[in-house]
Amino acid sequence: MIPPAQLLTPEYCERQYNARAAIPEHPQIFQRWNEQSEAVRRRLACHLDVAYGPTDMEKLDIFPAAGNSIGLAVFIHGGYWRSLDKSDFSFLAEPLTLAGLTVAIVNYGLCPQVTLDEIVRQTRAAVAWLWRNAARYGADPQRLFASGHSAGGHLAAMMLATDWPAFEATLPRNLVKGGLSVSGLFDLEPLRHTSMNQDLKLGEDDARRLSPVHLRPAAAAPLYLAVGGLESDEFKRQNRLIEQAWPGTLAAEIIMPGFHHLSVIEQLAVPGSVLFRTAIEMVRVSMAR
Repeated sequence: MIPPAQLLTPEYCERQYNARAAIPEHPQIFQRWNEQSEAVRRRLACHLDVAYGPTDMEKLDIFPAAGNSIGLAVFIHGGYWRSLDKSDFSFLAEPLTLAGLTVAIVNYGLCPQVTLDEIVRQTRAAVAWLWRNAARYGADPQRLFASGHSAGGHLAAMMLATDWPAFEATLPRNLVKGGLSVSGLFDLEPLRHTSMNQDLKLGEDDARRLSPVHLRPAAAAPLYLAVGGLESDEFKRQNRLIEQAWPGTLAAEIIMPGFHHLSVIEQLAVPGSVLFRTAIEMVRVSMAR
């Protein structure tokens, strides 16, 4: 599963992991997300820029469920831990809230202003804050789920690998009831050989310590994986790596033909799509236990 060392050249890794270079229309896609998200924030009842920590970036947006909440879906955005913002992803909230989910979209500090270790800590702090405060927004803290795209998919897996009582003594071990990682990154070693590492500044020890494939799930929570059929071989291999590293954890892997690294996450906002159905299934399966 791991490519021979000679394949982990800067040229190979850059070609495989530089998703924006592979999608020339990415500026137009980001603009569309921004416009759609602004419209959603105008339409929906929402709580914006709720602080979960002391810094300007430690904030989240909460979109209450329409009617009774069946679960709290925490969404963690991508951007290689160095770009994008929670406000770019409000467009995901509307169909999910209509399906009964309370949606929280998390911000975190960006590299190189902060380290990836600090981003993981901030994300844990956000999830812990949501567990403690869910009831204020009509959600049940016992039905909290982590999801994310790309770098956010990595962070969602890190939440499943978190020893919550060690992070904060009052937190339950099974705080996160399930995870959905879309185009996630679980082995960070190849990223050390890309241009992104100018900002990430990952050394060999950092990449290993922060890679879910070298950790273990902290509680029995199912992990759902998705990847676009048009994505690179390496993004598809990342899913195989976490499946092997976390035996018994994988609930489903969805290959989505015809979708690239950016268009795949848009399907989470399309009722009836396989990705949307999977997000709802993750919650309903947990409720049935």
